[in-house]
Amino acid sequence: MSAAPNADLAIRPLSPGDRGEWGLLARGYKAFYRAEVTPAEYDHAWRRLIGEEGVFGLAARMEGRLVGIAHYLFHTSVWVPKVCYLQDLFVLPEARGRGVARALIEAVARVAREAQAERCYWLTQEDNKVARALYDKVAKFNGFLRYDFVL
Repeated sequence: MSAAPNADLAIRPLSPGDRGEWGLLARGYKAFYRAEVTPAEYDHAWRRLIGEEGVFGLAARMEGRLVGIAHYLFHTSVWVPKVCYLQDLFVLPEARGRGVARALIEAVARVAREAQAERCYWLTQEDNKVARALYDKVAKFNGFLRYDFVL
């Protein structure tokens, strides 16, 4: 059963005035994945997102505040000229179950279609059951697992 659409939910590109609220959500995202990020790295990421230096961000606003973020980028592939990678998706715990994540995914997919990307994809941890319940409704699991070679 999907969440009912929320009339108060607005999705738009991140803007300079979102910096403070974005920082709280970005920290929540990184904490969820137990990834340590320095203040300088948050600042650098923010400058890149706002400067659209190959990475882009969307903001989900509800009831006058930022409740969700999505970061995405485009890249080429050997087989197709352009794909969209939804790199980060985070919704405040108190806003979950209200259609925010689905709306952010659909907004990224809309941008990807407009950019003529061949596909839009993302990754999540295998044991992220709550997120995967939504992902199984809106996308197709392709069975791949990710491995990182440490450089």
